[in-house]
Amino acid sequence: MAKLFEQSSINGMVLQNRLVRSATWEGMCRADGRPTDKLISCYRELARGGVGLIITGYTFVRPDGKQAPGKMGIHSDDFEPEMRALTKAVHDEGGKICIQLVHCGGQTDSAIAGRQPLAPSSVKVEQFPETPAELTIDEIRDIVKAFKEGARRAKAWGFDAVQLHGAHGYLINEFLSPLTNRRTDEYGGSIENRCRFLFEVYREIREAVGTDYPVLIKLNAADNLAGGLDINDGVYAAKKLSEAGIDAIEVSAGTPASGEQSPARTKIDRPEKEAYNMEAARRIREAVGCPVMVVGGFRSYEVVEKALSDYGMDYISMARPFIREPGLALRWKQGDTSPAKCISCNGCFMPGLKEGGIYCVVEAKERGRRRSQERK
Repeated sequence: MAKLFEQSSINGMVLQNRLVRSATWEGMCRADGRPTDKLISCYRELARGGVGLIITGYTFVRPDGKQAPGKMGIHSDDFEPEMRALTKAVHDEGGKICIQLVHCGGQTDSAIAGRQPLAPSSVKVEQFPETPAELTIDEIRDIVKAFKEGARRAKAWGFDAVQLHGAHGYLINEFLSPLTNRRTDEYGGSIENRCRFLFEVYREIREAVGTDYPVLIKLNAADNLAGGLDINDGVYAAKKLSEAGIDAIEVSAGTPASGEQSPARTKIDRPEKEAYNMEAARRIREAVGCPVMVVGGFRSYEVVEKALSDYGMDYISMARPFIREPGLALRWKQGDTSPAKCISCNGCFMPGLKEGGIYCVVEAKERGRRRSQERK
């Protein structure tokens, strides 16, 4: 039975507790994807707050895989000084940091990607802003190499692990999903073929970083969409990843088109609404031999403890609660186990677009009211 504040390890990466800061876009990088001092300070505060593992915001391996402004990139050796400063800031606070690697595929647009978006198939689905171009075999191979180079840089620059983004409608998930993958070649059709791109990426990354370096994945157990990836295929992919040597699987579900079953749901205001990916994570936990992380609406200490003790989860991932409270892990460890203050409004993402960085707008308003009252 896993306990929340016990030490554990993932392929030699020692973690002080079982809380994971799940990846979220921060909007704190320069236009080219270079980290800023603001982002470094964000990660330093998370490490100081006691979270066991920090997973960075989704980091593009090629410029045509970028989706949003202020997003981090790892496509250039020129970023080494800033990246080393970032990992050092986390390590100086006793933290561990894992970089999440992504190509956004069809979930970007021409203005941001600098070209027509690329996807497994040239189909227009709800989560795609425009119709993408179908990837050629040579283009697929080039993107696989970009993931490999990103992982090579990450290890050299001091990141403790890498995580593939295989969820939420991005390129790896697009290959896995029959909704977005209509190919008739060796990359399409059966689930075995739809897994091919994922496993090519994984094998190349493993070759770059070696067997003694943690390689993780955030995996959609299901797309929660008609015609999309279903739980049976999600479990199949997880099982094969475990057999291939993946070091941990973070279970998520949904895409931006999944409506009320999207990855970041709102109005998580009572324990019954929390842990909304738990059943899918249990299915995967039963099928794999590697550690399993689960993300999805965790807010209450008791729900977190139950996921570990009763459902066999190895790690609990949260994103939005750590935007509101970077020190949540330390607060819980010190005995204040009241729920996370996050109200799941998703208001934190708008400042990233308008003000160059996410923050909790609810907390900012409350702080403003307190200051106003103090001045009276």
